[in-house]
Amino acid sequence: MAKTLHYLFDPLCGWCYGATPAVAALAEADIKVEPLPTGLFCGEGARPMDQGFADYAWANDQRIERLTGQRFTPLYRTQVLGDRVRLFDSGPATVTLTAVSLIEPARELDALKAIQTTRYVEGRDITDLRTLLDVLKQLNLTDAAAQLERRSPALLAANQARTTRAQAWMRELGARGVPTLILESGPTRKLLDTSAIYTNPGALLEQLRAA
Repeated sequence: MAKTLHYLFDPLCGWCYGATPAVAALAEADIKVEPLPTGLFCGEGARPMDQGFADYAWANDQRIERLTGQRFTPLYRTQVLGDRVRLFDSGPATVTLTAVSLIEPARELDALKAIQTTRYVEGRDITDLRTLLDVLKQLNLTDAAAQLERRSPALLAANQARTTRAQAWMRELGARGVPTLILESGPTRKLLDTSAIYTNPGALLEQLRAA
């Protein structure tokens, strides 16, 4: 029976960035991984970046770095967490990833990793369309970049459908926050223990193969 691992995430979630190496390793191990953005920090979930929230985010980021080895640079702290103009809003990055999913779905995890690196390592603003277009072009995802520039009704509808599905599944299975892993096998869906992404990715891989 065919199995799919649905990876529910938000591109502004630091814990999702921490999970990136393990999720990539699962995909490289011939596990069918379907990325699915939740829209957690889009729309009503977007918010201003004030000092209190920036301090909270940086404290969490340091925990994630110690646990996973994923880098959160001083440049990110000063230029992204220190920005009091732009909203903490994952909407633009989420639409960007949907554009990739429509054109080259096998490259969506690559695009997510590049967007995360742009933010957390390079300290660049991934709420800026120009930055996101630059990321896609560097990955040679030129058709997806063109799709993003047009922001057609079809792209926006597909983006809404993906986030709506992710949110419905989270409610159905009682998932709280992201990252969330859902294993789909035939007509059934099962919520997996996300902590294994950080503590023992190898054990998670064996669990998936045996499921």
